[in-house]
Amino acid sequence: MTAALLEIEAVTTDYGPVRAVDGVTLAVHAGSVTAVLGANGAGKTSLLRTISGLERASGGRVRLDGQDILGVAVEDIVRRGLAHVPEGRGVIAELSTEENLRLGGLWRGAEAVPLREVYELFPPLHERRDQLAASLSGGERQMLSIGRALMARPRVLLLDEPSLGLAPIVGAQIMQLIRTLAVERDLAVLLVEQNARGALSIADRGVVLNIGRMVADDAAQALAADEGLRNAYLGF
Repeated sequence: MTAALLEIEAVTTDYGPVRAVDGVTLAVHAGSVTAVLGANGAGKTSLLRTISGLERASGGRVRLDGQDILGVAVEDIVRRGLAHVPEGRGVIAELSTEENLRLGGLWRGAEAVPLREVYELFPPLHERRDQLAASLSGGERQMLSIGRALMARPRVLLLDEPSLGLAPIVGAQIMQLIRTLAVERDLAVLLVEQNARGALSIADRGVVLNIGRMVADDAAQALAADEGLRNAYLGF
């Protein structure tokens, strides 16, 4: 197997006396989806924010294509090929759909993905390109968040709760889109989800966090079939 595109080694993140991420180690390969699962407060969001440079790690290493990115400025991490879609579909409501997308390519300059590619992936965004983001539905806002991240031409995509607050059928569509993006664009996707069943249905591998520590790391199908693990940590 080729080397992992994203490597996380013994990463620790502290908020004062609270240890949010405690020695997490995992790897994500191009063309694959790794799901990060666990209850609220397990450290999932903190892990993503540490990887993307939004939080400062207390220890460990994060490598993107073999290069250490801990301590690197967020905009430089984006330029190196990592994009982060935060929880809550953080679009700028006062800007139009197209203006939001253009912001996604800001740090990549001439290397940004052409708008037409994003519109081909998300036809509803093209139809609503001149509308304010505030007028979009929840599913359309999630498409916009993902599309904006893709504008930066990432090789690694971090997604935090992409199905949160969406109708089940829309959430399932977003999940299948994530799988398609990973395979067709050869992306290394690290997916944080409360919907463990949905995440494992599209993931190649899954890890389970509990109070910041990794308690399981296995093939997605194996995790989904482990009744004890499901009952203890995954809620299905």
